[in-house]
Amino acid sequence: MNILIWAIAIILLIYVLVVASSARLLIKPKRQKIWTNPRQDVGLDYEDVEFPAQDGVSIKGWFIPALQTPAATVIMVHGWPWNRIGTKADDILGDLPGSKPINLLPFTKALHERNYNVLMFDLRNHGESDAKIPLTSGWLEKRDLLGAIKYAKSRAEVDSNRIGTIGFSMGGNTVVFTLPHSTDIKAAAAVQPNTSAIFGQRYRADKFGPLDKLFGPAIEILYRLSGGPSTAFIQPAYEAAGARDIPVLYVQGTGDKWGSVDDVANMVASTPNAVEPLYPETDHRFGGYQYVVDNPDKVLTFFDKYLSK
Repeated sequence: MNILIWAIAIILLIYVLVVASSARLLIKPKRQKIWTNPRQDVGLDYEDVEFPAQDGVSIKGWFIPALQTPAATVIMVHGWPWNRIGTKADDILGDLPGSKPINLLPFTKALHERNYNVLMFDLRNHGESDAKIPLTSGWLEKRDLLGAIKYAKSRAEVDSNRIGTIGFSMGGNTVVFTLPHSTDIKAAAAVQPNTSAIFGQRYRADKFGPLDKLFGPAIEILYRLSGGPSTAFIQPAYEAAGARDIPVLYVQGTGDKWGSVDDVANMVASTPNAVEPLYPETDHRFGGYQYVVDNPDKVLTFFDKYLSK
């Protein structure tokens, strides 16, 4: 009997720890420190910048001027729970389990060499930006991107008629949620955006198998108690329908067990001016991000077409 009681207690403890850890990642993830910079990593001069989000949250980032200015500008939006550089994926207590390293700075360099200004920043609750919990998978984070657009327009180096943006994962969601609320975005790319409820279910199924349904409701309750909206409410495809005539490029890896090609295809179908999406063959979710880093011309050709003079 004592052995049975201890076994039940251990199982319950593991359950509570998994639920609490998962909820923490959704509400207030552990921050990744800035571990390098554009000059050190890819030889680019940069300026430390700070600006307010639309709702006043202080946002920090880097501005990397183009070779010749004024020039077109691309604003980069990172994923969850990354920072403006990407993710080192080396912290078992802070990273989403199963993550792999991603460095966005080589893609930044490719943009710079094509004569784009680049604005990179940390979303709220990430990196060096201020906190305002909980995370909302892009729904409220759009205020950070709207602040970034306003800041970019204030700079003499920026041609305010040629502003584009690219987002990765939650950053892709942020881009999609922002499109109906800005007439300044002239082209947008979303790399593996996702519907929160679909992503959560697929992630838990990948990690916990048939036990996944034991965790979802408890995680949702804790998230809602923190002030978060119902994850069923966070629907990028609905917002995509309000993107008007903004050209949007979607990228989604075929081997993504957490995200979904069908989910992204639904966003493509909802977007009035979606261009032909990219569905690279991958063996992991992070392969989709790495595809863009390793093949920058695929996205740069898109920006060149819609952000040229």
